[in-house]
Amino acid sequence: MNIQLILEMIGYTGSLLVIVSMLMTSVVKLRVINTIGGVIFCGYAIAIHSYPTAAMQFCLVVINLVNLYKLNNTKKEYSAIALNPSDCFLAHFLYTYNSDIKKYFPDFTNAADEDKIFLITCEETPAGIFIAKEEGANQLNVKLDYTTPAYRDCSAGKFLYNHLKHIGIQKLIAETKIPAHEKYLKKMGFKPKRITGDKNDSPNYYMYFEKNY
Repeated sequence: MNIQLILEMIGYTGSLLVIVSMLMTSVVKLRVINTIGGVIFCGYAIAIHSYPTAAMQFCLVVINLVNLYKLNNTKKEYSAIALNPSDCFLAHFLYTYNSDIKKYFPDFTNAADEDKIFLITCEETPAGIFIAKEEGANQLNVKLDYTTPAYRDCSAGKFLYNHLKHIGIQKLIAETKIPAHEKYLKKMGFKPKRITGDKNDSPNYYMYFEKNY
């Protein structure tokens, strides 16, 4: 294969990754993909002797690495604020993020009067909403555990579960048929339990998770 064609393919790959990174909702993913694209494009620029372009990409890579370090090493200060179903801010939050919420919780409708509801904030910024139904002593059935895109590094979830443990919750049960949410639950320590016998054990089963502290 012609060496010039290979170089152009490398250049296009780097450019494509930089463009794709701008579509990421997660800041961490944006920085990581942008860094990989920048390194590839920097190598391409050096190969074609475009040193100003290489220098610019090198600087952008360094900036990304510095910001990734800050993101991973700056401690986030979270708080959990109890809300009630009629709270105006809860309605505003659910309306604002409705389309994104439906991606992970398509069956969620609204909060009931008896539900436990917490707004998770990072300093003064809303980071997520947790809504669960009480089932027996010290057990919650999760209806909504939503985190905004900027805080999807699991730090908000870890804070939330520690908070629930602190207030005496001993078991959480969540269900999902969304692969991305299932991946999150497993990462947070939930254990899958398939419920057989439902609809002839159809492949479209719900995955149940129980988390015992």
